[in-house]
Amino acid sequence: MSSTTSLKATRREWIGLSILILPTLLVSMDMTVTYLALPVLSAALKPTSAELLWITDIFGFLEAGLLIVMGTLGDRIGLRKLLLSGATAFAAASALAAFSPSAFWLIVARAVMGIAGASLLPTVLSLIRNMFHDDVERTFAMGLYTTCFSSGVMLGPIIGGFLLSHFWWGSIFLMPVPLILLLLFTAPVFLPEFKDNSAKILDYFSAVLLIAATLAVIFGVKQIAQNGFAWLPAAGMVAGLGLAIVFVNRQKQLTHPLIDLGLFRRSGFNAALAALFIALFSWAGIFLFVGQYLQSVLGLNSFKAGLFMLPGAAGSVILCMLAPVAVRHFSRGKIISAGLITMAVGICLLTQLTTTSLSILLIAIFLISGGCGITVTLGIDMVVASTPPNKAGAAAGISETSTGFGSSFGIAILGSIWTALYRSNMANRITDSFTTQQADAARNTIGAAVAEATRSDSLALLENAKQSFIQSLHYTAAICAVIILIATVMIGLKFKKVN
Repeated sequence: MSSTTSLKATRREWIGLSILILPTLLVSMDMTVTYLALPVLSAALKPTSAELLWITDIFGFLEAGLLIVMGTLGDRIGLRKLLLSGATAFAAASALAAFSPSAFWLIVARAVMGIAGASLLPTVLSLIRNMFHDDVERTFAMGLYTTCFSSGVMLGPIIGGFLLSHFWWGSIFLMPVPLILLLLFTAPVFLPEFKDNSAKILDYFSAVLLIAATLAVIFGVKQIAQNGFAWLPAAGMVAGLGLAIVFVNRQKQLTHPLIDLGLFRRSGFNAALAALFIALFSWAGIFLFVGQYLQSVLGLNSFKAGLFMLPGAAGSVILCMLAPVAVRHFSRGKIISAGLITMAVGICLLTQLTTTSLSILLIAIFLISGGCGITVTLGIDMVVASTPPNKAGAAAGISETSTGFGSSFGIAILGSIWTALYRSNMANRITDSFTTQQADAARNTIGAAVAEATRSDSLALLENAKQSFIQSLHYTAAICAVIILIATVMIGLKFKKVN
């Protein structure tokens, strides 16, 4: 679509875009706002270890599993209607979470928040697709969306830490309510309604198949990422892949499928999805270690560690806002490839980290987040723009699912690589001078090793743990950088096929 022949957005569309920032921020912040609240929640509600894990995971687990179905549902019932319905449910569940009398009810509330959250992000993206038809304006709008989302993820722990230091634990869950109330009052006035008038009734069996397949695979990936390989999560992944095959075969036979598989025959669509996957694979997998480095190696508290991650948000903001300028001079494929290469450069810098290299880390996370930001901005733009406006919800759901799977696999694979390297390094450093308790902690995690070193006042254990962490991160970062570069070449070849 040529930007010279497209309709320019009016004031109403730009005001509508500012309103769409609200659900974007609330979902992204809610993904990470509980990170610092777990000790307080443990003291207040006394959850079991399994319940504490579900409090943390259930939101993202259900959200990721329902994105595609919710995106398709929005095309059928109306995007604005789904947005307002999802926001209302999110507010109600947030209030339930804030005043939950037990861990069980908090898990239930977080589950409803995840289901409601799944209806928000695909709807926001598809509304942007339908509101902005000019290529440059739509890219700017997508850049603002990506900026707000990544900023919300970064700000979640910081805002959560501030609220927890001044109010009771439930305050972190009430944070979205004012934003939602503002959305409910303004959206009917400034956001137009869009729906696919030609869409048939939702194929519920296909929806159930897709949800079951997605949840089974995500469950397997998350469990392996957290606890290492086990047969139950592995079986879940296999079962999920089997259901996915059944789902695809059913779509081929239906006259009105839940997902138009023809989308995946478009080179630009596939290349953009691959770029989204590899960008989030690398970002999530590497940032898994950034917080540990700041706290366990440099010894910063959680609030200061959060502040030192802000350069990452700044990198994302700056490069996302440069995207509309860049597309005037270069193709989207070349810019996406440049974004991935920028990430690779930042990750390569991590191979130079020492136990005192804060400046190198700050430059690295600026480049990693900036490269990821511009890749995601233009990747989502290409995915959503490659479909007709009345199918934008389904495409938005697919793009969000790609980023979700990328994050989960990045944490699982890179986390497993690092863990194996760390344990091997520590095993080589354990000497007879270490007590049995110190040796067990050393083999576990960097956090356990640092805690035991502090308890037993063992400088040798502390230094060995830090050195093992650094060396393991060097190799993990190098492997990740190689993965990005190989993927960039393959993605670039696909982009060359795009007219």
